[in-house]
Amino acid sequence: MTTINNLPSIRVRTDNPNHHLWNNHGTWFLHYTIHPTPYTKERIRRSLGTKDLKVARERRDSFFTHLASEAAKATQANESKDAAA
Repeated sequence: MTTINNLPSIRVRTDNPNHHLWNNHGTWFLHYTIHPTPYTKERIRRSLGTKDLKVARERRDSFFTHLASEAAKATQANESKDAAA
């Protein structure tokens, strides 16, 4: 049985330290796109609850680290199920 790796793919432009950040009237938001199916996409904007760019970058990085961690856990769980089957 073949397992598909569902880890998130996060595009980062190294020349832009503010990637995925959007300033809306002074408040920083996280802005990214997900693909729930191969044929659809959804744009997500989440308030980071800060007007401080440094804090916004830290919260963005923390969010993406958490997202990757959760995806890795889900992949491991799926691989364990496949191995048991």
